[in-house]
Amino acid sequence: MANIKSAKKRVRVIKAKTAANRRVKSHLRAIIKNFDKAIAAGDLATASEKLALAEKKLMQAAAKGTLHKNTASRKVSRMAKCYNKAQKAE
Repeated sequence: MANIKSAKKRVRVIKAKTAANRRVKSHLRAIIKNFDKAIAAGDLATASEKLALAEKKLMQAAAKGTLHKNTASRKVSRMAKCYNKAQKAE
């Protein structure tokens, strides 16, 4: 356990930031899962909306530092590739 006042504060700050990051990442996983469900069901209209939402939220998370920007870009790219593949199959 930290003894120094500034170290105690860092522990509190890290706890708060960890909680915020967990909420964001959990929300992102739910959004991506909704996109995957729409693709699996063949509902391209819903999938298109979910893709746009996912891209927005992933880039916001990257801008805030919750995710690395390359990670967010990679996820968006893979989702777009999946969406385009489903569009061509239809």
